[in-house]
Amino acid sequence: MGMKGKWAQGIKPRNFSWVIKDRFAVCERPGGYGANHRRVRRQEEIIWVREQGFTKVISLIPASHNLHSYTELEVAWLHRPLRSHDEPAPILSELFPEIERLLADGEKLLMHGDELGDRIAGIVAAYVIWSGLVPEAPKATMLVERMLARQIGPVGRELIALAPELPGARA
Repeated sequence: MGMKGKWAQGIKPRNFSWVIKDRFAVCERPGGYGANHRRVRRQEEIIWVREQGFTKVISLIPASHNLHSYTELEVAWLHRPLRSHDEPAPILSELFPEIERLLADGEKLLMHGDELGDRIAGIVAAYVIWSGLVPEAPKATMLVERMLARQIGPVGRELIALAPELPGARA
């Protein structure tokens, strides 16, 4: 197989960061969110995701209207909407074991919300606590803050506090 031109490799999504190197990453919504969303950028970023070998994208955004873009570009996806008014514990109780199963099956995952904000940071920190990767909440919080280059605020910290209480937690 020959080298692809730079245009065919796509562009890395904004705020992309590895949670588990070469296995599980997070980013903001491909194409951006809100008024900054651009269809062409979304397509270029999804191409990058595909070309990097991600086998599943997990979308946490409430709306499903852009999921067809993954299908069009032959990227498998899962829609696990998490709305701001949803009770997070039942959703995370299903999401975390699903992520663990997918990783155990050799999948390469990319998870995103609209933006890489407090909620996604809190979910990532809660996952590393729940999974036992970093079972101490203060260490997990510091690690994720460094990884994502942002502080975790009150919304994210509430999610972190849930982690040890979720079914299957190894924290």
